[in-house]
Amino acid sequence: MKPGEDGVNLKVRVLSVSESRVVETRSGPRTLSEAVVGDETGRVTLTLWGDHAGTLEEGQAVEVQNAFTTVFRGKVQLNVGRRGKLEQIDDSEVVSAEEVPESFPEAPNGYRPYRRRYGGYQRKRW
Repeated sequence: MKPGEDGVNLKVRVLSVSESRVVETRSGPRTLSEAVVGDETGRVTLTLWGDHAGTLEEGQAVEVQNAFTTVFRGKVQLNVGRRGKLEQIDDSEVVSAEEVPESFPEAPNGYRPYRRRYGGYQRKRW
């Protein structure tokens, strides 16, 4: 998993979950929760935004669809926002929690995220 990916789809086991909370963002208050999920390649922190917040339970097997990646404190994180989707799947489709390696994906040294400009286009001044 690399920083800045979009349209990420994967099947994972939910290893732990946190309570939903409200945070202040540039566009106002947003509800989120976090979960640590994993598969046979390792673990990743999954941030669930909006209506997805608080919907996962420890031990579930889920398919994450149309997620995107970001970097927080040097670690790559997976995010599910309004375009993303979570679907419960059969337990047999994902490795057990004990089989998930302890490793988390890290951002490359010196990684600097692309910063979007908010507020639309900039008008020329004559």
